[in-house]
Amino acid sequence: MITRRQALQNVTLFGAALSAVPFVSLMSARAADAAAAGPFSLPPLPYPVDALEPYIDAKTMEIHHDKHHATYVANLNKAVAGHEALAKKTPEQLIRNLDELPEAVRTAVRNSGGGHVNHTLFWQMMKKGGGGQPKGALAKAIDKSFSSFDKFKESFTDSATKVFGSGWAWLALDSGDLKVVSTPNQDSPIMRSAFPLLGIDVWEHAYYLKYQNKRADYIAAFFNVINWDFVSERFEKRRA
Repeated sequence: MITRRQALQNVTLFGAALSAVPFVSLMSARAADAAAAGPFSLPPLPYPVDALEPYIDAKTMEIHHDKHHATYVANLNKAVAGHEALAKKTPEQLIRNLDELPEAVRTAVRNSGGGHVNHTLFWQMMKKGGGGQPKGALAKAIDKSFSSFDKFKESFTDSATKVFGSGWAWLALDSGDLKVVSTPNQDSPIMRSAFPLLGIDVWEHAYYLKYQNKRADYIAAFFNVINWDFVSERFEKRRA
């Protein structure tokens, strides 16, 4: 027969074991379940929610991924429900050919499909211990297109700062050239036949908990978490 002391010990051990499970995995699992009613699914964060501290806080990452991104996935699934041909396409294919979609679902796919594609890239464009500058072919291409990395950073920052309301700033390949562009809402450079390499989300939900109305501080902080390895890999694969 188990004693009261043993029972209390078991409860304590169970609590300790539960606390050892990464919070992000529990939250992501619930968010993924909520968004899974359809062909598209919520990808897990590639790192714990607190991995980008102090530049992007854990609470913002949790809400941004488990609430906002999950909602885009859920709404995209709703939009393609009953459209078997659309459900078989990738999200990138859907937003690349918006004019070919039925008018009844076009806006929903543009908004939610764009949000899904943009955020799926966004998580991978950042990493713990990121920042610095790109190397290799991407570094040379940036120097060629912008004169220097500092000039690129200035252009990217200016574009992100000047987005009116909600949207994104991007480093994109457009007709073979590197360009800094911005898009409103959840539009993607893919919708303009360009290829996004790096993007920053400047919707307020991406930074308001930590930075309030100081978007410029958030943009500056973003440069400390950029995953240039991922960006460079996208550039080299696209160029090839």
